[in-house]
Formats: sequence, structure tokens, C-alpha cells
Amino acid sequence: MLTLACSWLGMQWVHEAGHVLGALATGGEVERVVLHPLSISRTDLRTNPRPLVVTWAGPAFGVLAPLILWGMARGFSLDSAYLFRFFAGFCCLANGAYIGLGSFDAVGDCGELLRNGAAMGELWLFGALSSASGLILWNGQGRHFGLGNNGQPVPFRHCAGLAAITVGLISAGNLFFGTG
Repeated sequence: MLTLACSWLGMQWVHEAGHVLGALATGGEVERVVLHPLSISRTDLRTNPRPLVVTWAGPAFGVLAPLILWGMARGFSLDSAYLFRFFAGFCCLANGAYIGLGSFDAVGDCGELLRNGAAMGELWLFGALSSASGLILWNGQGRHFGLGNNGQPVPFRHCAGLAAITVGLISAGNLFFGTG
């Protein structure tokens, strides 16, 4: 459960970081970022000269950044690399489902993308590729979480680390970005 909570919060952070970076790179001005564990995250912009770029930057960065983190964890042979893999899979699945399925109701970023010229097929393609990538990353990982015949206990230090990160993300979100 802790892994899911931490992944949800981390996914919100990297997704919104993508919007912020996209805005800054295109001359936009960020008004505020809302990051709260009990609400849907969002980035409000004061000015947004390139809305299509800024909107795509959220899910794109939200998928790529965790994949890079997992690659780095693997490269350094961290024994916690499985947690980074889980997080990358979570972010791929969450962003993919959000964009792919959200396209049908044009909710949130999907509505912005469609209003600013993205084709429905682009959203479906992103959704399918990202979601499938997430499921592929998750495949066979249950053993690291104590599941299956070869299940291994999760090391206490990994649980403690996830708890600290979760508390840190909640605290930083409330301190710096407010509750909504």
C-alpha cells in the first residue's frame, strides 16, 4: 500500500513538473501548482503561449523521468531498483490511462490537447504505448513485494525509505504548493 501511495504522489510531482518545465521553456508563466494527496494535481498558468507543448510536456515528462530514474538505479545496481521499476511502470500506466481513456470525455489535459490541435489518435497512441509499457514493467515484479512462490520479504529499509518519501512529498506539496 505504501508503494502505491508513494507512486501516486511521485507521479503527480513528475507530471506537474513536466507542465512547469514546458511552460518555462516556452515563455509561459506559472501561477500555481496544486499537489495534494486527496485531490487531482494541476498546474495553473498565468500566460501560456504554447499550450499544446505545455500540455504534452506533463504526461511526456511524467513517463520519461521515471524511466530515466529506473535506468539510473539499474545502472548503479541499487538493490532498490525494483522500486524504481515499479514507480516507472506506475507512471507509464497512470499517464497512459489518463491520456488514452480521458480522451473520450476530454477531461483535464485531454481537453486541452484536443482544443489546441492534438488529434484523438495521438492521445490513443500515447495512451496505448504508455499503458502497455507500464504493464510490461510490472510483469514479474510481484516476487519483490513478497508475492508468488518466489516471494521475497521487502527489506525494512525500503519500507522506511518509502514512508519518508511519502511524508516528504505530502509535506512539500502542502508547504510549497498549497492544497487547492
